[in-house]
Amino acid sequence: MDILRKFILIPAIVLVTTINICAQDNKAVLAAFKTSYTYENSGDYSKAIDAVKGVYSADNYWINIRLGWLTYMSGLFTESIAYYQKSIKLMPVSIEAKLGLALPASALGNWDLVKTTYLEILKTDPNHSLTNYRMGLLYYGRNDYGSAYKYFEKVVNLYPFDYDSVLMFAWTNFKSGKIREAQILFNRVLVIKPDDASALEGLSYIK
Repeated sequence: MDILRKFILIPAIVLVTTINICAQDNKAVLAAFKTSYTYENSGDYSKAIDAVKGVYSADNYWINIRLGWLTYMSGLFTESIAYYQKSIKLMPVSIEAKLGLALPASALGNWDLVKTTYLEILKTDPNHSLTNYRMGLLYYGRNDYGSAYKYFEKVVNLYPFDYDSVLMFAWTNFKSGKIREAQILFNRVLVIKPDDASALEGLSYIK
C-alpha cells in the first residue's frame, strides 16, 4: 500500500511542478508582450523585438506571429516571412497569419508568394472580402482584367456600398470594354462619395 501511495504521489508532484513552470512561463510571456507593446507604441521596434525574443519558443504561435509583425514594421521582411510561415505551420487554418505573411511578401515584391497565400485564405474562406479585393488589385495591376473582374464582382455583391470595391469594379469594367456597366458603377461611386475625382474621370471617358 505504501508503494502504491508513492507511485500516486510522484505523478502528482510532477503535475504540480509542470503547472508551476507553465504559470511562470506564461507570466514571462505576458510581461514580454506588455513591454513590447510599450516599445511599439513609441516606435522603438528593435526593443519591442528584443522583448519578445527574450521569451521565444518555436512552438508558440502567438510569439511567432508577434515577431512576424514587429520584424515587418522594422523592415526586416525576410525575417518577418520566416516568423509568419512558422505561425502558419503551427496553426494552418489561421487567416490572420496568412494576411500577415502577405505584408512582407508584398514589400519584397514576391507576388507569387502573395498570390499563393491569398489563394490559401480563399480555400478556407471563399468570401473573405479583403482577400478577394486584394486579389482583384493584384490582377488589375497585371492588366488581367478578366481575372480581376471575378474578385471585385464578388466583393461588390457582398458589400454593394463599399467605395473602394465599387470604384475598382467600375474601372475593371471600363478596361474590359463594358462601358455601360462601367458608367452605372461610376455613378454608383458618386452616390457613395459625391464628387469623387476618380469616378468623374472615368465618366469623362464615356461619351
